[in-house]
Amino acid sequence: MASQLEQMASNTSWAALGKATELRQRIFFTIMLLCVYRIGTYIPVPGIDAAALQNFMEQAAGGIGGLLSAFTGGALSRMGLFALGIMPYISASIIVQLLSAMWEPLKQLKKEGEQGRKKINQYTRYGTVLLATFQAYGLAVSLEAGGLASDPGLFFRAACVISLVGGTMFLMWLGEQITARGIGNGISLIIFVGIIAEIPAQLAGFLAQGRSGAISLPVILGVLAMVAVVLTFVVFMERSLRKIHIQYPRRQQGMKVYEGGSSHLPIKVNPAGVIPAIFASALLLLPTTISTFSGGQSGPVMSTILAYFGPGQPLYLLFFGGMIIFFTYFYTKEVSFKVDDVADNLKNQNGFIPGIRPGQKTAQYLDYVVTRILVLGSGYLALVALLPEVIRTQLNIPFVFGGTAVLIVVSVGMDTIQQIQSHLLAHQYEGLLEKSQLRRKSGRKNRGPQRR
Repeated sequence: MASQLEQMASNTSWAALGKATELRQRIFFTIMLLCVYRIGTYIPVPGIDAAALQNFMEQAAGGIGGLLSAFTGGALSRMGLFALGIMPYISASIIVQLLSAMWEPLKQLKKEGEQGRKKINQYTRYGTVLLATFQAYGLAVSLEAGGLASDPGLFFRAACVISLVGGTMFLMWLGEQITARGIGNGISLIIFVGIIAEIPAQLAGFLAQGRSGAISLPVILGVLAMVAVVLTFVVFMERSLRKIHIQYPRRQQGMKVYEGGSSHLPIKVNPAGVIPAIFASALLLLPTTISTFSGGQSGPVMSTILAYFGPGQPLYLLFFGGMIIFFTYFYTKEVSFKVDDVADNLKNQNGFIPGIRPGQKTAQYLDYVVTRILVLGSGYLALVALLPEVIRTQLNIPFVFGGTAVLIVVSVGMDTIQQIQSHLLAHQYEGLLEKSQLRRKSGRKNRGPQRR
């Protein structure tokens, strides 16, 4: 029989959503801030020659447009205020999390609880400002080199840097507000909306090539079938779990003895979610960022690096896949599933894995299980991220909806829906409690005088 929680989950509907006032306010707040983000992508940076902008973006380094267009919602091609997107914040988060795992002062901050977390977030914001300033200046120099500045010089560079850095910091603030007062992870939702907004234009361009005869009908049908298969595969893998049996012993409170129970500890095949793919994509922007910082006048070494690390090149694919695997292990064991903390929590709750001693032995067993699971999880992430790149390179199909975009769309969409369902379940549970309390009160009022 289904549990009461599963029955409540099956009863969630639009009517329940209409009654959940707080959830409705959170959803409207999230939609409003995401609309603000989309409006900001159409506000251009001052001093840009809009007529020559499109030609410059087509002739510029392909790495910028190919890797950032999916994360900026088209703001880069329009050179809007949010042209840098949220990638400087993600890059700063990578650096701070790596240092937190290796540098002792940051390790101590992580152990200080809420205060330590606030301090680390502050360092991440400082890093975001530095990285955004570096990238914004590189874009300003590139715009001047491409002849897109109406009045090139120090004033244009200063205005460009201030606008782009301010746009990135505003996006970071929007993401934090969505996370705190809205639904879902704000940073992930901003990237999600940027990808979704670009899909219609990309799909229209792809189908237009089919109408012109540049791409045959079987190839179009094959690509659409591949996208459907990849989406199904990602959903299946994201919902896959490894359940570890947990046993709780009998306990006595006063004169009552409570029987021991059993439960399970769910471990996802991919505990890190889409974070490794985003981190790897951010690192792939580093050579292109250095190139734009030099105004496109790259030396022989940088030109060779950009040639070998172009999309679809062997070194690009090898580096991308290796970074995804590395960040999957790193993020899982350092952030999303810390085996020592899980073992301590089980020990404090008097829970244990049958046949495994609590404490250090439990942590070692969990580490062994997680390490083996991540072989499948990291391989799945690398396969989904690299497969569209390989097919696009081999078939020469300009279909930009790649593996990282698929992972982000599916993961963020599932996580947001799960949070909405959690809020609905909490609202239904509160409603049941209120009804039970009203019934108790009405029962007491209707009860007649007791006979002695």
